Amino acid sequence: MVLSEGKVGETYSVQAIHLPFQMERRLQALGMTCQTKLPVVNRKGKGILIVKIRGTRFALGYNITKNIEVRREEP
Repeated sequence: MVLSEGKVGETYSVQAIHLPFQMERRLQALGMTCQTKLPVVNRKGKGILIVKIRGTRFALGYNITKNIEVRREEP
């Protein structure tokens, strides 16, 4: 599944990022690497999510979240 389909309160782990090279590297520099856990804190509109990456909250737009493959983590 992709991150844009994520639900508030669920935690996902990153499986793959399919973005342009520079954007992918920027997300990795911020801490979003493969197997990183991403709790979804809030949802704003279609696909815009607020996630927590290594203790910091980030708002990610639909064009980014639709290109991040994730897997739901069991509690």
